[in-house]
Parts: sequence; structure tokens; C-alpha cells
Amino acid sequence: MLWFWWCCLVVTSGFIGGYSSDVTYDGRSLIIDGQRKILFSGSIHYPRSTPQMWPSLISKAKEGGLDVIQTYVFWNLHEPQPGKYDFQGRNDLVRFIKEIQAQGLYVCLRIGPFIEAEWTYGGLPFWLHDVPGIVYRSDNEPFKNYMQNFTTKIVNLMKAEGLYASQGGPIILSQIENEYKNVEQAFHEKGPPYVIWAAKMAVDLQTGSPWVMCKQDDAPDPVINACNGRNCGETFAGPNSPNKPGIWTENWTSFFQVFGGKANIRSAQDIAFAVALFLAKSGSYINYYMYHGGTNFGRTGAAYVTTSYYDQAPLDEYGLIRQPKWGHLKELHSVIKQISETLLSGTRTNSSLGSDLQDAYVFKKNSGEGVAFLSNRDPKNHVKVQYQDSFYDLPPRTIVILQDCRNVIFNTSKVSAQGLTRSIGSSQKFNSAERWQQYQDVVPNYEDTSIRANMLLEHMNATKDVSDYLWYTFSFENKQSGGDAVLHVYSLGHVVHAFVNNKYIGVVHGSHDIRQGCALEYPIPLNDGQMNNVSILSAMVGLPDSGAFLEKRVAGLRDVYIQYNGKTLTRFTRHAWGYQVGLLGEKSLIYKDDGSGKVQWSSFTSFTNQPLTWYKRTFDAPTQNDDPVVLNLHSMGKGEAWINGESIGRYWVSFNNSDGVPSQILYHIPRSFLKPSGNQLVLLEEMHGDPLQISLDTITLSQPKCRVCGKVSHLHSSPLNLSGQTSRMLFGRRPKVQIKCPSRKTISKIVFASFGTPTGHCKKYAVGRCHSSNSKTVVEKACLGKSRCIITEWTNYFGKDPCPGISKRLRADVYSEASGGCAAFLSNADEENDKTVTFKNVTYHLPAWLDFKAP
Repeated sequence: MLWFWWCCLVVTSGFIGGYSSDVTYDGRSLIIDGQRKILFSGSIHYPRSTPQMWPSLISKAKEGGLDVIQTYVFWNLHEPQPGKYDFQGRNDLVRFIKEIQAQGLYVCLRIGPFIEAEWTYGGLPFWLHDVPGIVYRSDNEPFKNYMQNFTTKIVNLMKAEGLYASQGGPIILSQIENEYKNVEQAFHEKGPPYVIWAAKMAVDLQTGSPWVMCKQDDAPDPVINACNGRNCGETFAGPNSPNKPGIWTENWTSFFQVFGGKANIRSAQDIAFAVALFLAKSGSYINYYMYHGGTNFGRTGAAYVTTSYYDQAPLDEYGLIRQPKWGHLKELHSVIKQISETLLSGTRTNSSLGSDLQDAYVFKKNSGEGVAFLSNRDPKNHVKVQYQDSFYDLPPRTIVILQDCRNVIFNTSKVSAQGLTRSIGSSQKFNSAERWQQYQDVVPNYEDTSIRANMLLEHMNATKDVSDYLWYTFSFENKQSGGDAVLHVYSLGHVVHAFVNNKYIGVVHGSHDIRQGCALEYPIPLNDGQMNNVSILSAMVGLPDSGAFLEKRVAGLRDVYIQYNGKTLTRFTRHAWGYQVGLLGEKSLIYKDDGSGKVQWSSFTSFTNQPLTWYKRTFDAPTQNDDPVVLNLHSMGKGEAWINGESIGRYWVSFNNSDGVPSQILYHIPRSFLKPSGNQLVLLEEMHGDPLQISLDTITLSQPKCRVCGKVSHLHSSPLNLSGQTSRMLFGRRPKVQIKCPSRKTISKIVFASFGTPTGHCKKYAVGRCHSSNSKTVVEKACLGKSRCIITEWTNYFGKDPCPGISKRLRADVYSEASGGCAAFLSNADEENDKTVTFKNVTYHLPAWLDFKAP
């Protein structure tokens, strides 16, 4: 295995047209141009947003403290047919990487080319399915040939553009394969050789930068094995060689959502705890999956996956900052950069703090300078631990970071960033029937079809992924007279619609978590002694994206029979069937301007309950501001939406989650899809919906109404200046709460104020045993009639000390004269002591001498 030695630690080459960077690694970290790096990365997938959005997304990621943007490469987008490539528009990978480079960030390029990613067919082009003898992701020559061809295509494209670090470009890491260990055993003896081949194939492409394999604990040298998951500080066994660094390629900031499922919320505190623990255990590269999820435009989402993707990420689907997640992680990144030299060059030791769930991880340099991470992994219990000569309170699943092993500079459970609320800004109602037109798609009968077989065809193989829909049709003479007939259909597809003699019978659907398919059972009217036409529409909501032997996966109808009077059965599984791929409206491209005239549209008269109805109308784009635009489809059922011929994705509003509400009702329309006026909206309503209740909305960020509860006390930790990119120690100010209400709103009422030992929580404060009688007067003097006020926690400010020797705090509840946004400035001006502040019922950590402006 001489190739292992070829680039075991150092991977460099010359450069083309720019300053080359040497990217190497050892057991502690990646090393760029001789400097060890702790790197924070965020996943942003270029086809899930638009080129017009990329600069803002990357800028916000950089502002949030990221060093690297990580993205998959999407094989089925770039090679939709063998040897025919597409790198235009949202598929412009080179443009995306050059924008990252222009903003001074690095790139981790996850070529795969199997990616999973909740992307249809895991990113594999469906034409692979028809390659004779192919077995995906195994020691199979046909698959390896196509995989190598595509990987080489991407690497050569990057080289031609000078985008590898060794050429002066931003790409410092690449990934081959993806979470293969999850399926490796299914391939038996064909699995391990494939891993070795994939690693060697990648390294032999000589990118000049290291390669990684995620979730592959036996990744061959020099490929680095990396971790994916929510808590790699607890689940990752570590690098498989002492010469490899700890890399976390997917730290899930929430989780993908499926139609019929609930949003997965992961708190800023939990993410920060997981990051801090991974760093405490000597990890050095952490990627947030996703940092911006974006939108599954068109039919790109995997099976049942919603069109909105990872909306709970630090940058939401529209690219808006999601607080407090974005701000809390930004603060953590700033803290870690401040102490990174000690983390990277210091000697690490760890010890128990009295329990298996409480630990101290300490990094010390030869000079004696040190950093300590005090960890409480207990998910339920609040604990007090002693470290050296001091005691520290640790809430459940919390890490506090001590600079000089003494001063708390970060607490993963204490969030300073103020939350922001997304709300509807402007709204344009689409309730004018005169503006709508409709077209009823054609239900084909057996004689209308050109594809015939005496068996039930497999759905995906029949459609070749050009449509979600496949019509199954048959005709038969009903020789039964009288009685009740019931149609039974069993399908491994996602949705089944049934029509008998052109009359709609009903629909059933499956779900993401129930893999055994769905069964339709409906009574049907039949013509006695005559021919009857049965038309069954099978629909998929994305192709599967994971698991072994994807090429053998099946979908669509598996059994069809009619039962008479509960007894007699007539089975049609081996009958003469006619097939039609897609709907007529799809095939005619009636969602585009040049296809719209191919069918006869009619005026919208009244709401119809008929399925497979197309609707269209025109509208003007919102002009008041640049806020994100969404289509509110709360009144619709299931289908797809197009704006000026661009699909904004599938919708499925009628599929409620366990709380009885839809998984998604707002569908993003990127501004670049819109013209100032005359925009065409086309909807394919597969089930039933009312377009007159649709609206075009804009999304804004706002802060809660200006009812502010503030608290300052004598408890806390150490100093960070968050006003700039570089953190620094500050000394000499006293603790205060500074409140500012924007838009010229003024504080009109002091609901409560007490300096002493007040009790209770926001809006329910009460005077304690110790109370300064001047409290309300002081706060009224400082705040009434003003849009901004400063309340200082300082005994002399409140007159005579009401209870000498007792730790005191100030709590105030103030109200603005009008509702609206409110920004708060939390400040601790004590030059020596850290403080605890409760603002709007949230407790914040204020190091000594800190000013922090809540967004």
C-alpha cells in the first residue's frame, strides 16, 4: 500500500494563477500554511437557494463566525443524462465556490457522489438504474466506472478553475462516499473492497487537499474518518489513527421535516453544548448541517420530505437570521477563537468532578496558561461542582469555559442573543375569481394508452423520474349482476387515486414512517354486463434517498382486485394494463408561457372538489421592501406550484401532523423568480383545494412587544467584547440594564421596580424581604417618557443600602406606550465581577465590563 505513504500527512502541490496554500494535518487539527486551525463550518447547498441569494448567505455565515462553507455536489443535477452536463443557474457550482472565495472563506466539497441529503434518489441519476448488471455503492465495475467518471469530472472542473487550496483556491477538504458504514454489511464481501477502492480513487486524483469519509471508522489512510450526528462529542470513537484530526462533518442544527411530521427544534443551548464538548475532547473541525437549509425546488426532495429544508437552521429557509441560535453560536465561535492557541498547543487532561456525568477538560501550555471546560452531561439535574478553589453552577447538559482556568468566558446554557419572531408583513389576497382560470386534466382509459403490459409495472422504472405520476388503467366486462363491488388496491407508492368509468372514487396515501405502503378500499359503481374502465393514478412524493440496493427498490401498485358482495374476488394483477407516464398538463408544459396555450383553460366559476385541477392567474410582485416572498397555500390540498415557469416545489397542505396542522403552508418564492408585474402563478391541485383563499405574503423579522422585564444581580463570569471580530478583555464598568425601544416608541409605565431581593418572574415580580423604597422612583426618573433608559445596579444610585451585607439585585418591568419591536442593551459595568441579568424572562450571562446589544 505505497499510496498510503504517498500523502500520509502532507498533501501539497504547485498552484495555478494564485498563492498556493499547503493543507496538511496531524492528530490535532488541519494545518493551513503551517498554522493549526480550529475551523467552524456550515452547510449551504447551492441548488437549494439561488445565485442571487448566495452572497448574502455566505456573508451572514461569515459574520456568524464561520471559516468554511461545506456543500454536497449533486450528481443527478449535473449529469441528468449520461455524458450531458449542466452547470447553469442554481447548478453553477463554480460560481458558488468563487463567491465563497471572494468573501474569504474556505470550502469543504463533498463530492460523494452518493450524498443522501434528503435529496431525491440520494443524488444518484436515475439512468444508472438501467445500466446492465449495476449494483450501486459496491465492488461492482459498472457502478465504479460511472462513479469514477463523475468524480473525475468534478475534480478536473475545480482544477481548471484553480479552486483547490494548492492552486490558491478555497477548497481545503473533499469528501468521497457518504455514511457508507450504515449499509456496508448488506454488501457482504463486496463492501470493504469498495471502501478501499473509493479512497484510493479519490486520493489518486491529486487534488492537493485531504479527503474525508464520514461515518466510516475504517477509512483507509490517508483519508480522514469523520463523524455525523447530533452529539459527536459523546458518540464518536475518534480518528482511526493518531495522525488524523477530529472532524465533525454534520452537526445537525435541527432535522429534516417530512409531510405529515412536526418540525424538529434543537435549541441553541444544546447545539452549543455539543460543540463545546467536541472541542473539549480535542475536536478541531465542526460543520453545522445545515447552516442554511433552503428550499427543495421542483421535484428534488426525497421521499415525503417537505419543500422547506432545515428551516430551523441558524439561517432560515429564506436566508433570515434565526435568533437566538445564530447569535449564541457566533458568541461561542468568538470565544473559541480567543483561546484557540491554548486549545491547539496545550496539553489536554481530563478529570472527574465527582460523578460520571461531570468532567473537567483542561488544556495547559508550557507557559502555564490554561483553559478549562467544565461539563455536566446530566440531561436532567442541575449540579454545583468544585474546580480548584471555586464552585460553579452547571445546569443540565451545560459546559462552562474558563479562561486561565478561573474566569467563566462562556456558558452554553446562558443565551445573550435576543430571539426574533418571523411574521407576515404585507399580504396580497388572491380572492378574485375573475383573475383565476382552471383546466381539468384528462383521466385516461385503457384505450387512450400506448404503453401496455399484462402485468403491474414498477412505478419508478416506468417513469424514469420524469414525473411523480403513473397512470395504471384497465378495462373489463362486469359479468356480476347486482350486489356491491369494492375496489382493493395495494401500493408501495406514496399516493393512490382511483377512478371508475371516469368518476372519482377516492384517495389514500402512506407516510414517511410507515414503509409497508398504502391500501385503497372503496365501494365502486359498475355497469352490469358492460365494459368498465378503471384508472388508478399512482403518485410518488420523491424517490428514496438511503439504504442499500437502491437500484432494487420498488414502488407503485402491487395488487388490484374487486370483491363482490364480500365474497367473490376478481384479481387483475395479471390482467392487460395500459400505462401513461405523467399528466397531460405536465407533458404539455402548461405551467410555462409557451405551453399554456396547448390546452383550453376555462374561467373559474366556483370551487370544485375535483382532483387533478390546474389553476393559473397573474400577479404583481410586492414592491414595498425586499423582504422574502412566500405563497400561502393554507387552503390547498396537494400538488406543485410554478412561478413564471419555475417550480417552487411540491406542496401537501392536507397532510396534517399529529397536532392536526399541516407540516408546511408557506412556500418560498425567491425574488429572482419574480418580475415587477405580470407574474404567472400555476398550481396543479392533485386532491382538492380552494385557490380563492391563497395569498402572496412577505416575511419580516420582529422582536416582541416592548414590555421589558430586566434584572441585574451580583452573580457571573468573565469579559468579552462582542462589538468586533476579535474578542478582548475589558475592565472598569458597572452593571446596568439599558433598554431601547425603536421607532420612537417611549416608555409610558413602570409596572414594577425593586432593588433588593425581589422574587418572582417576568410580569409576576414581587417585593422580597429586602427592598429599597426608592426603587420605582429611580426607574421612573431614568425611563419614563424616554425611548431608551439606563438602570444601573449600584447601591449609591438607590440611596441608603436597604440591607447591608446581602447580595442584591434589581428587577424592573417597563412598558412602552405602543406595541412594536424592542431592542435591549444589556451591560455589566462592574470591572471585577460577572453578573446575571434576566431580560424578558430570559437569564443572560454578562462578564465583567460587557456591553451587548441584543439584535
